[in-house]
Amino acid sequence: MKILKKLLDKLYFGKSIQIVISLPFTVLSICSVLFLGTALYGQFADRTERLAVEHAGRLLSQTAINLEDYLRNMRRISDAMYYSVIKEKDLSADTLDEEMTLLYEANKDKLVSIACYDSQGSLITAAPIDTEKQQPEVTSQGWFLEAVREMENFHFSIPHVQNLFDDPSFRYYWVISLSRTVELTRNGVSSPGVLLVDMNYSSIEQLLDKANADNSGAYVYLCSRDGELIYHPMQNQIYMGLAGENNAAVAGYGDETIEESFEGRKRLVTAKTISYTGWKLVSVVPKETFSLGMAGMRELVILLVSLAILAVILLNQLVSAWIAMPLKKLNQSIQDWEGGQEDPNIYIGGSTEVVHLGRTLQSTLQEIRALMQDIVIEQEEKRKSELDALQSQINPHFLYNTLDSIVWMITGERYEDAVFMVKQLAGLFRISLSRGKTIISVEDELTHAKNYMNIQKIRYKNSFELEYEIDPEICHYCSVKLILQPILENALYYGVESMDGEGEILVKGWKDGEDIYLEVSDNGLGMQTEEAEKLLLEGERKRKHGSGVGLVNVHSRLKLRFGAEYGLQIISAPDEGMTVRIHMPAIPYNDENQNLLEKGRSQAVRNREREEKEEKDKNTAEHDGRGAVR
Repeated sequence: MKILKKLLDKLYFGKSIQIVISLPFTVLSICSVLFLGTALYGQFADRTERLAVEHAGRLLSQTAINLEDYLRNMRRISDAMYYSVIKEKDLSADTLDEEMTLLYEANKDKLVSIACYDSQGSLITAAPIDTEKQQPEVTSQGWFLEAVREMENFHFSIPHVQNLFDDPSFRYYWVISLSRTVELTRNGVSSPGVLLVDMNYSSIEQLLDKANADNSGAYVYLCSRDGELIYHPMQNQIYMGLAGENNAAVAGYGDETIEESFEGRKRLVTAKTISYTGWKLVSVVPKETFSLGMAGMRELVILLVSLAILAVILLNQLVSAWIAMPLKKLNQSIQDWEGGQEDPNIYIGGSTEVVHLGRTLQSTLQEIRALMQDIVIEQEEKRKSELDALQSQINPHFLYNTLDSIVWMITGERYEDAVFMVKQLAGLFRISLSRGKTIISVEDELTHAKNYMNIQKIRYKNSFELEYEIDPEICHYCSVKLILQPILENALYYGVESMDGEGEILVKGWKDGEDIYLEVSDNGLGMQTEEAEKLLLEGERKRKHGSGVGLVNVHSRLKLRFGAEYGLQIISAPDEGMTVRIHMPAIPYNDENQNLLEKGRSQAVRNREREEKEEKDKNTAEHDGRGAVR
């Protein structure tokens, strides 16, 4: 085995998978077919044809004897009923019920029913059931007409459904009817009648099925003297037009063997007439089945095929294991990568295709790793620059105006207002700095927004109304720092600044399921829906004044921290004001979650994205599977 493995390694290393698989199986198949064909053809060709014909003849003769024995038993039942019962009874004083029932019970495995009718078609008695169906029209049925027309003979019908009596089990039986004319006696006067014995068709079917059980393509069928099929192993296919039979011509054959060609196939046909009935029992042996007619040949074929199968199995195990092992190792490397291993050891080995695939995958992983590092660095730098820009939003002009307002308050001896202004400004700077943290609680974010708006209300001399509707439940969840202030600034400058004291701003906050929503609404002029949608696209809208950071900055930072499904939504229409809604995941505010979010997106968010991706991949696989089935 080791020598063979080394030979295969040397012979196929670096070759394509197709050559590795196809070459040994092709050589083996050709050699096996040539050897088996040459050996079997020369040794058994002449002998098998003769044996096949002899075997078919013996089978036909034995089947004919069995069928004749069965029909003879049916005649004996009819004779017993007629000569031992009907001829001995005067129907004016006696009945046939008891004797007919006893005769049926003794032969019920072969019979469906026994019945006796008078010449007018009226039922005298029947077993086992004597309840007739409505208007069975007995006198018009073939078995009745044949019995009346030829009074001295037995008459066998072709198979038909028994339709004379109501069966309480609602079953329908296929029968062959044996009918004859009988003499019925009433008050000493004789009159003709008809005795009917319905044989169970399944008994004949089983007898002929047994003859067709194992003939390697040869078969036996039965037809009437007129060529109508009584039994055929492919009877259903023939009735549906899927197969054919030469039964009409066979009705004219004598008891002989004839070679014929039917539907382009040569075959030997042997016919034998069945006594009492005129039926033809026919054996058909196709020429192509002759090669399978000998047990010795079959044993030789089985032996050779078994040896070939054994060789194929051994070779298949060796070659398939040798080919599949590199693919399994490469697949394990990919699974390690999918499982989260940052630096998986990519397997490289096997055939040319697998080696190339491993090297390509390894270089691809290295490129992906480098690109991901570049993206991480780039995103971190972008977030830092965004935060720097946002923290600088309290620009010198804003600070100057605020300090000027404080000086004006002190000069006017409004000390309490000045103290309040200084406290709000200090709180604003405290939360803006937050010891360098970018993740704060929703409560701190709301406090920062309130400080900013308190300063603006004093500067604008309370020229607008501000209202808060905040669900206390959301205060202890995580928020990105400085997201409300830019939205409030836009509502102030673009919404209510020019409304002469009629401006209103509403700040709302609530929790819905696993999400947090903050909303800023104003009653300003609003804008068209198409224009509002552009507010979240970079470069689409030029600011007139304000912080210089705006909605795009807030929207981008939310998506970077929490994922693509989070961020801002703008709802606006002309003369109906504007609503800006913040959508964030509900992540409890604690040291662990704050540190995770400072480093990037939270583990909870990443888990949710992974689950959504797995669900999407699963749906895609199911869709592809249904397409492949179709």
